[in-house]
Amino acid sequence: MTGGARSPLVALFPEASYGAALNCVGIAQELRRAGAEPVFICHPGFGGIFAEYGFTEYQLADGRPEAATDWNDFIERHKDAFAQSALDQIDSYVAPTWEAIVDTAIRAEEPLRQLIARLKPDVIVLDNVVMFPAVATAGVPWVRVVSCAETEVPDPRIPPYLSGAPSGDPAAWEAFAARYDRAVAPAHRRLSAFLADCGLRPGPGFLEPSPHLNLLLAPTIIRHERARKLDPRRFVFLEGCVRREAPYTVPRFASHNDAPLALTSFGSLGAMDVGMIRRMIGVFAGIPARFLVNAGHWREEYSQVPDNVLVDSWFPQPSVVAQADLFIHHGGNNSFCEALYFGVPSLVMPYCWDGHDNATRAQEAGVGRRLDRYRWREEELADAIGGLLGDRAMRARLSANAAIMQAAGGAARAAAEILKLVVPRAATRRPKPERTA
Repeated sequence: MTGGARSPLVALFPEASYGAALNCVGIAQELRRAGAEPVFICHPGFGGIFAEYGFTEYQLADGRPEAATDWNDFIERHKDAFAQSALDQIDSYVAPTWEAIVDTAIRAEEPLRQLIARLKPDVIVLDNVVMFPAVATAGVPWVRVVSCAETEVPDPRIPPYLSGAPSGDPAAWEAFAARYDRAVAPAHRRLSAFLADCGLRPGPGFLEPSPHLNLLLAPTIIRHERARKLDPRRFVFLEGCVRREAPYTVPRFASHNDAPLALTSFGSLGAMDVGMIRRMIGVFAGIPARFLVNAGHWREEYSQVPDNVLVDSWFPQPSVVAQADLFIHHGGNNSFCEALYFGVPSLVMPYCWDGHDNATRAQEAGVGRRLDRYRWREEELADAIGGLLGDRAMRARLSANAAIMQAAGGAARAAAEILKLVVPRAATRRPKPERTA
């Protein structure tokens, strides 16, 4: 920078999930390439993730030593809900999750306000599903990133968020919405009171659009037709947003090394379902293909696997998907967009949140198939995999779409739109980052 101006400081604050965290990494990589200084505000337990990509981290103090494990404990208590339908999960999983998210926002307010005051960022990027008043009252532009499904931004022509309901079925929409509204009303009232206490006007949802900029990942191929067009000056669709990862060389398998390659990854939460994944591996053994399976923290649970299967605790996902012929996943928005970005069909087996929405949309848009996560027969899974691997028309359509998405450069577009909000300021001293665990 010249003339005494400093590089713009962009503070990225993703929610405590790997999907949002890694989506923000992709944006931060492009911000850095554009000459900005991206830094990350980390929830307890997420320190170190962003440092691995070379970014400065600022740990968000919580004041409770057990805070880093709260979400793991929460999932352990509610994991039985993953076998339920999206409708039944409203009471067993969705409503308790909103209560926990509101708790997090309330606890984080004071330490977040203090940290933002120290950092003095030029722009704040919030990739979350709930409002943090410290962000809205910081006195700088803030950006909302929708790294969940497009359904998070409601519209009369779009199925309700988290419903997994098909397009064109208003009766199903109404039944879900009525039950959802009743179940989440207590959490929403708590959040509304908290926002009002902080001087903000509560809205009908848990997080309203930013008045400055809103970034959505959904590419055109899966996008819904809206009754109310979003203002393109404030709502920017990115055609996906994929981070850069280290190259990955696919290891040699004990057999089938010339066969198609499939990646199976259900995210950090879904990997805990060892029994279900073992059952899937039993089916993989009889399919003429190679399978990479992401086991997360449960890698040691798989002592013996077939010759055409390799299990590991983690893969650099974009680098693997770029080489794959099929991606079997849970419908997380990052996974879904990465499959589309590289022209790979999806077999979506959802278990919670917007995975239900993305699973339905994959089948509707003809870019993959939906399969119930638990209620499948061995021949059904084998047929779904074989059908997707052999669908040449789908692959051609996905290949053409991948060229469009890659040319659009979603992460670079996000960085450019964010930097438009920066007001030039004189050079100042940066605070030193705290050490993270």
